[in-house]
Amino acid sequence: MIRDLLKKPILIFGCGNILFGDDGFGPAVVDRLLRDHALPPAVLAADVGASIEDLLFDLVLSPDKTRHMFIVDALSRPGASPGDLMESDIEDLPANKSGDFCMHQFPSVNLLRELRVDGGVRIRILGVQISEII
Repeated sequence: MIRDLLKKPILIFGCGNILFGDDGFGPAVVDRLLRDHALPPAVLAADVGASIEDLLFDLVLSPDKTRHMFIVDALSRPGASPGDLMESDIEDLPANKSGDFCMHQFPSVNLLRELRVDGGVRIRILGVQISEII
């Protein structure tokens, strides 16, 4: 996957752990995309579980950068109802969550910023509001 990852202009990462309820949203979305749709050759969709930080690190170090990255995961936003679909910006992710291992406790804010600012990667974070703290 790493070889393909570094060559595709559009990446879709499904993040989360399917064993923890809501946290399986990202992998479920990627599974549905791969099962029910023929993605264009320029697109790579991957269930990355809880390992997105390693992949982002590889992308930061690579001289070749993707153009667009979509990250799909469970999110926790005050005031949102469980199941709400939302988009979040890197700046909306809480700073105190920068070392955790899922989007609602997001791992790689600094790596995403570096990819966006230094690498010119357009990043969209898409998620579903969790029903409880995971």
